[in-house]
Amino acid sequence: MHPAAEDSPLGKSSEYVSTYTPSLLFPIPRAAKWAELGLTAETLPYKGVDFWNCFELSWLLPSGKPVVAIGEFAIPADSPNIIESKSFKLYLNSLNQTVFSDAALLQAILVKDLSAAAGKPVAVRVRSLSEVTAEGVVLPQGTCIDELDVSISNYEQPAPDLLRCDASAVVEETLYSNLLKSNCPVTGQPDWGTVVIKYHGAALDRSSLLAYLVSFRQHADFHEQCVERIFLDLQRLIKPKSLTVYARYVRRGGLDINPYRSTESITPDNRRLVRQ
Repeated sequence: MHPAAEDSPLGKSSEYVSTYTPSLLFPIPRAAKWAELGLTAETLPYKGVDFWNCFELSWLLPSGKPVVAIGEFAIPADSPNIIESKSFKLYLNSLNQTVFSDAALLQAILVKDLSAAAGKPVAVRVRSLSEVTAEGVVLPQGTCIDELDVSISNYEQPAPDLLRCDASAVVEETLYSNLLKSNCPVTGQPDWGTVVIKYHGAALDRSSLLAYLVSFRQHADFHEQCVERIFLDLQRLIKPKSLTVYARYVRRGGLDINPYRSTESITPDNRRLVRQ
């Protein structure tokens, strides 16, 4: 478990505060988990963003009438800190009985508080229900590998030794699986997700890729670190000209977390999948 997470609200009984309290946000430095992967802030081999979507965003107008909306938060992948998810939920709940004159003022406050916690500027959009409804639900890009007939027995730790590729065949393709699962390193609760891998490099053996992704099933780590581990394991194996790995996780407590990591400067698609 990340040492800083021991002091976070995760896994503890918490009082739900319903008036604006920015001190509820609990930053967790990324450096320790980067070090586990042999990385530092100066040697990150990827660019990216963590998209958080909040489906329980609400506040009061000056008249006392409540407003509901959907919040989108884009935290840079190279920010010094992640924001611990329960503290994020508690902070957002603290807006419920707080008066804001309009959505623009609320958005400005969210930018200020979240940027201070992350250590880098966080982009925020306060979105109407009709706007998000109009976007609908989308399918992942690429080819699903979940129907492959494979035998799998490794569930305890990520097993990059399972991965195989054909170095003589260079391909450009996008693959995805809905079978990604890991566990919260503090509470042990399951985190369910869809992972998408877009690459230009040595052809991955799809059966071995599926077995590797399933090997995360009992692994305890945060969403962001799972995606970074997958990115690094694939990068070492296929020596890609380009590589993008992202995961769309199922929401918990009104929040979903969607880490994107890429060798390229990309514009991620943040439309939700069916399980989100």
